[in-house]
Amino acid sequence: MSYLTGKHMARRTFLRSAGATVALPFLDAMVPVGWGAAARAAAPTHTRLVCIEEVHGLAGCNGLGAGKFLFAPEKVGRDYTLVPDNPLSTLDAFRDYTTIVSNTDVRMAEAFNAPEIGGDHFRSSAVFLTQSHPKQTQGSDIWAGTSLDQLYAKKFGQTTPMPSMQFCIENLDQAGGCTYNYSCAYTDSISWASPNEPLPMIRDPRVAFDMLFGSGGTAAARAERRLTRRSILDWVHGEVSSMRATLGSADRQRLDRYMEHISEIERRIRMVEAHNTSGETRELPDAPAGVPDSFSEHMKLMFDLQVLALETDMTRVIAFKTGRDAQNRVFPESGSTQPFHPASHHGNTEARVLEFNKICKYRVSQMAYLLDRMKNTVEGDSNLLDKTLIVWGSPMADPNVHNHRRCPLVLFGHGNGQLKGGVHHKAEDGTPMANVMLTLMQGLGMDATSFGDSTAPFSLT
Repeated sequence: MSYLTGKHMARRTFLRSAGATVALPFLDAMVPVGWGAAARAAAPTHTRLVCIEEVHGLAGCNGLGAGKFLFAPEKVGRDYTLVPDNPLSTLDAFRDYTTIVSNTDVRMAEAFNAPEIGGDHFRSSAVFLTQSHPKQTQGSDIWAGTSLDQLYAKKFGQTTPMPSMQFCIENLDQAGGCTYNYSCAYTDSISWASPNEPLPMIRDPRVAFDMLFGSGGTAAARAERRLTRRSILDWVHGEVSSMRATLGSADRQRLDRYMEHISEIERRIRMVEAHNTSGETRELPDAPAGVPDSFSEHMKLMFDLQVLALETDMTRVIAFKTGRDAQNRVFPESGSTQPFHPASHHGNTEARVLEFNKICKYRVSQMAYLLDRMKNTVEGDSNLLDKTLIVWGSPMADPNVHNHRRCPLVLFGHGNGQLKGGVHHKAEDGTPMANVMLTLMQGLGMDATSFGDSTAPFSLT
């Protein structure tokens, strides 16, 4: 192969072997000769969209927590201050990429009639990205709405190998009905291809890795490769060496760094699998072998895989569900020994609100890893965080009373210029979160005049 004067590499270039397919990140060699720096700065042109649900609200979204500024800063605008206990303080290094939107409501997650009262855990997740009220049913006649990520995927994701990818952290494989007469489909996915089509979410990093790199054409081939401990890069070593010889120095460095990332992620997955099949007692005994018992390690692996998927343009759309409302998991690294769900029902007492906030702060702090990885992923004359819109939030506000008013919402990244970052917007009382999502949809190039229960676009300038 050759990419000399007058020739350039196709943007969607793969290294292939009998057992693997490895997509490449954006390289200077993919820019036609003579197009100059402007082309490098502009390519690829499509904004990536990542939607992340933080389940069950935050400690800063009830009256006591709000008074301590545990989510929304006291000051609106650009010159805001985050108190040390604010979970977002763990992300302050990325302030220029952070847009805080406080005081928006997710009323479609509320009970509309008496039989729905108490069913918030089994409604909320389906509402986050659809902003539509789910039908109460345990049958096959489920009905919510089409989610933001899928609307974007239908318009801008059809030219990628995977129009979208869906990830999760906790076990979401619950067939049939949940409590309060709601189908478990509503709790198992935040991504809806249509009002009656929730999409499955990937929990196991090994499954995601094999999807991205086509590691072996069959399950038997994949199992054989793992048993022989052959790396995915062993399969394409010749292709990599041949291509590397044709590239400029900057592209060689970028290719080497990319291959190192793949190798490192694969090594970590193997270590997790080895530990989890060693016979040692697991904290998550029912989880697949590829799922780490450590929440932080699981989050980092999933974030790493998402970055690889985005930088190779395997997909431009990702949805990520980071937990379940009613989970009883303990997060020792947070400094709290309380299980998540019991801690969330803090009774509005100061000590217990602050205890729950420890867990919230720890969970939010995981985002720093993703933001750092994206900021340090070079693409043309910019970076992946500049070209991505990350929608992070919860359809729940105060978990103590299952309140859906004044829910947390934060936007990260610059979204190809859609957001400037470094600002706190406070919505007027009664503003639907759907108003913000409508504005984002319009900024992403979607022909939308309404979304969910939106009443008007929300200014983010």
